[in-house]
Amino acid sequence: MTSQYRIEKDSMGEVKVPQDALYQAQTQRAVNNFPISGIPMPQQFIQALAYVKQAAARSNLELKLLDHDIAHAIIDSCQEIIDGQHLAQFPIDIFQTGSGTSSNMNANEVIATLASQKCDQAVNPNDHVNMGQSSNDVIPTTIQVSGALACHTQLFPAIEHLITVIDDKTQAVGQVVKTGRTHLMDAMPVTLGQELQGWKSQLEKAHHGISQALENVTALAQGGTAVGTGINAEPEFAAIFANNISVSTEISFTASDNFFYNLGSQDAIVALSGQLKTTAVAIMKISNDLRWMNSGPLAGLGEIELEALQPGSSIMPGKVNPVIPEASAMVAAQVIGNDTTITIAGQSGNFQLNVMLPVIAYNLIQSIELLSNAAILLADKAISSFSVREDNLQQALAKNPILVTALNPVIGYLKAAEIAKKAYQEQRPIIDVAVEETELGRDELEQLLNPEKLTQGGVAHN
Repeated sequence: MTSQYRIEKDSMGEVKVPQDALYQAQTQRAVNNFPISGIPMPQQFIQALAYVKQAAARSNLELKLLDHDIAHAIIDSCQEIIDGQHLAQFPIDIFQTGSGTSSNMNANEVIATLASQKCDQAVNPNDHVNMGQSSNDVIPTTIQVSGALACHTQLFPAIEHLITVIDDKTQAVGQVVKTGRTHLMDAMPVTLGQELQGWKSQLEKAHHGISQALENVTALAQGGTAVGTGINAEPEFAAIFANNISVSTEISFTASDNFFYNLGSQDAIVALSGQLKTTAVAIMKISNDLRWMNSGPLAGLGEIELEALQPGSSIMPGKVNPVIPEASAMVAAQVIGNDTTITIAGQSGNFQLNVMLPVIAYNLIQSIELLSNAAILLADKAISSFSVREDNLQQALAKNPILVTALNPVIGYLKAAEIAKKAYQEQRPIIDVAVEETELGRDELEQLLNPEKLTQGGVAHN
């Protein structure tokens, strides 16, 4: 029977590796050393790492440092990983060496094995696949590339879709007038359109903040090698690499103007994570507004009715819960927590290297993916499909004593407060009490207290 293992060697000696594994000794040592979470590096990170290795091979070929056949074998092997193949060959735990050296060598070994099968020469993980590179610039670069790719291909389209759905809903129901609320208490009226457009503005500004943060993220660490000096890399390598990876990813990357910044800190990623947190806060706001507006259906606000998606209780028949806003709020909580992890990890830059890179990568990618998925679900299964309970909204408006605010310029704050208190105590419409307590006629009061007119702002005049 064929052995289940083979023997691989590295600078530390021999190690047993699964017979069919594409990786080699250093990957296996990391698998043995870090049985911590059972969570491997995210797929998006591995694919970005393949983009980095592919661009490096192209750059070294242009610089005439790498044999033509070996370079193309590496390039083709990287493309297979980019296309989603061989992902099971990247088993190393996210909680590993802080530089991510294990993941870098994992990629070097898998790519070398694949490339060796494609050409007549043995491809070496260090000398060929890792030529002109160090884990210390490869992993920061991969974090930057994976984050930028995930934002452009997942998060931005998701946010833009949510904004479009909000605009569509505004067109459909935006003219409906409702009671505004501050401190969760009745306030002056607003339209549903004004409320929805407030959500839209939050999302637009979050999108803009992420875009601004990406300006620093797209200035890459690659070319700094071990400590930022660029030792063992040609001086032209960084610029050529940035051009090559820009072409392959269709995102504009540049070489950093200071590699010591990119290796010693993760400030650009900390800033990006901060903008993701801001986006999470917007998602939390929208989710909680939807939950409150949907509350009831009889004893709550009952302003809207969300689409019924599943039974809400194992014991209370007929109960339906706002499951999409609840799930989205949990996403927001997770992203806010991820930002705390990234912030703490960002503090772990010691001299010329940050040593919490893998956990930064994991949390960054997770935040982007969660926000993207939640935004689409909020759009398609909550906002686009909710119905408005106009009868409830009109009844609440008719009894809202805070409408008397519009009379402040006419009768004064103190008199208006007396009317509001009496209307509330007697549970009567504010206009009926105002007719009794002022010299204003009903027709004039109807004009002054018109809820739709009050949503337009301005000052009432006698």
